[in-house]
Amino acid sequence: MAALRDVLLSIAQTPHRLRRRALVTWTPAQETSEVRDRSGARMKRRLEWYDLVGLGVGGMLGAGVFVTTGRVARDTAGPAVFASYVIAGVSALLSSFCYAEFSVRVPAAGGAFSYLRVTFGELVGFFGGANILMEYVLSNAAVARSFTDYLASTCGITEPDAWRIQVDGIAKGYNALDFPAVALILVLTLCLCYSTKESAMLNMVITVFHLLFFVFIILAGLWNGSARNLVSPHGLAPYGVRGVLDGAAIVYFSYIGYDSASTMAEEIRDPARALPVGIAGSVLVVSALYCLMSLALCAMLPYTEIAESAPFSAVFREKAGWEWAGSVVGAGASLGIVASLLVAMLGQARYLCVIARARLVPAWLAKVHPSTGTPMNATIFLGLCTASIALFTELQVVFEMISIGTLLVFYLVANALIYHRYAKLGANRSLHVLLFLLLLTLSSLGFSLSRRIHGQCRWGMALFGATSVTITAMFHCAVRRDMPEPPSEWMVPLMPWPAAASVFLNVFLMTTLKVMSFQRFGLWSFVIIVFYVCYGVHSTYSAEENEAVNAMIHHANMDIS
Repeated sequence: MAALRDVLLSIAQTPHRLRRRALVTWTPAQETSEVRDRSGARMKRRLEWYDLVGLGVGGMLGAGVFVTTGRVARDTAGPAVFASYVIAGVSALLSSFCYAEFSVRVPAAGGAFSYLRVTFGELVGFFGGANILMEYVLSNAAVARSFTDYLASTCGITEPDAWRIQVDGIAKGYNALDFPAVALILVLTLCLCYSTKESAMLNMVITVFHLLFFVFIILAGLWNGSARNLVSPHGLAPYGVRGVLDGAAIVYFSYIGYDSASTMAEEIRDPARALPVGIAGSVLVVSALYCLMSLALCAMLPYTEIAESAPFSAVFREKAGWEWAGSVVGAGASLGIVASLLVAMLGQARYLCVIARARLVPAWLAKVHPSTGTPMNATIFLGLCTASIALFTELQVVFEMISIGTLLVFYLVANALIYHRYAKLGANRSLHVLLFLLLLTLSSLGFSLSRRIHGQCRWGMALFGATSVTITAMFHCAVRRDMPEPPSEWMVPLMPWPAAASVFLNVFLMTTLKVMSFQRFGLWSFVIIVFYVCYGVHSTYSAEENEAVNAMIHHANMDIS
């Protein structure tokens, strides 16, 4: 009866607790000291800047070219898929600048969750953190299933589902059981539980070999390709500008990984120097490689003939007649996918660990193992979740769901940087900064929706585009940029323009996704809010009360002694 009475009391107090907790923020100092101490043991600072660059590059390369390029080139953008990568790369670079500044100011393992929580409060932080977790789990499952395709291709097997078990009675898209993908995820989970430094060394070795495969593919592809394939049979951009832009939203999936580097902030020896280099530098390197790889693929074969599964292996077999090259590419892609999974699973565990520190999910997920210095509970839990999805779910079911979650979180981080820089650190009124962010979002949305109108409403695009630039220019001229003291950390230059451009591009790319993506995203967002109202807000409220009581007892004991 007592337990039931407590539950009913909590339900009755939900509105009060929401008012008390939803907008509460922590300072960066609290996030990196008091909150971090809730994990018990601390993560070990054993990583250098080159480890971070390796993690960023390795985390992006496997997931990008080998999973999305063939599909987007064939069905969405045509040979102009390289332009899709350029657009997505610019957006990712701008977002990486935002991440880099925040990671220096708030060197905690929570990444976007921590940045949003110290800026906009607990509810927005949890919403962003839960979305990034969903994106990680789904993308890792998708990448693990593509590992099976390329491993089979390495062995000379071209049938996509040859190593999967078909089960009757399960809905299409979920009926091909992928046990090799599950095995890979479980093995990497065990590696990540053992040590972060050793995992980073393994990633570095794999990434070096993977880069050699990239050089081989680019040179061999351009050598055997023809510029004629880039413009035939229907021109460079057969699906038009809209196809290129739609493709950019989908290939944004390829840039998942650089934000994993920001979650290493508690394990880097010199965060202020290493984090900006590792995060932004890895995006630049990978963007160049993506463009060259996509050009090589489309130069070798007309886009209409590109294989849906393992396209790079298939193109060397069919076009060049290099059976051995197809196996080499399959092996290289498999290595890249292993590195990508390793980094992403490293990042997702740290996100969940810090969310658990905030008591928004069960506290046992926050524990750091004292001997390995890794968030072992979070790593095992998310490894099992990822393996379960990879067992059943086909790639196409999750691709666009991944992109919308990623774009939303990057949009929120860009907004948070502007607000944090000018309202929290600066001397500007919060309302003025929030009004600017609202107007910028609305004008970006107006531009994007104008493009969606049949026949393209060019006057609307011109009007809203000019409005976005004008609003940003007015804010730049009117805002006070004085800080309480001269900043010593790395900061994004030319603010607010890079962050404003990131807001604009992320809104634009989100509107290119299909309606089904928004429906699935809306359902997931509803689940997040319900979980926060039913569990998260009560857990954090109780934790706050307990800490206040413990602090009073501690002070009383100090007075007595």
